[in-house]
Amino acid sequence: MSNELNGKRVAILVADGFEQVELTEPRAALEKAGASTAIVSPNEDEVKGWQHTEWGDTFEVDVHLDDAQAQDFDALLLPGGVINPDKLRIVPEAIEFIKGFLRDRKPVAAICHGPWTLIDADGVRGRTMTSWPSLRTDLRNAGAKWVDEEVVVDNGIVTSRKPDDIPAFNRKMIEEFAEGRHASRSASAR
Repeated sequence: MSNELNGKRVAILVADGFEQVELTEPRAALEKAGASTAIVSPNEDEVKGWQHTEWGDTFEVDVHLDDAQAQDFDALLLPGGVINPDKLRIVPEAIEFIKGFLRDRKPVAAICHGPWTLIDADGVRGRTMTSWPSLRTDLRNAGAKWVDEEVVVDNGIVTSRKPDDIPAFNRKMIEEFAEGRHASRSASAR
């Protein structure tokens, strides 16, 4: 697993309030597999994590969202946390950035509340997905088939429910990111 992602560049899209472990553990796994990662954010210089019930550490923003383009990356990681995706889904540039990955059929991995942003990017219709349970109705209303499973892969989109699922999430994320672009998408991503 030390070189499966050599040469791959992965964007990690976050705003303040991402669940810290959902960024740090997948990022470490991606880098161990050979990928280079970049934190992309609408924040200027740094973003602040969330650790269960309180604020966590700050992390340097590598690429400001205004300067980020999906074409510069091979895959996208969307950590959860309640605050983070709720902030991102009302930032038009964030949704357009996500849509770029979906349009280009590049793999995307979203955990916990991360799939919320995929709803706004028109990326869930016709897909089987999982998430934190409170998103079940939102995903179903947006046309996804929601299941309560540790990790779900549907044509290049990897989803998981919670931090406890991170080991399975990381394995599938690396597998899908190594596979690269997918031939077709069932979601519209307009």
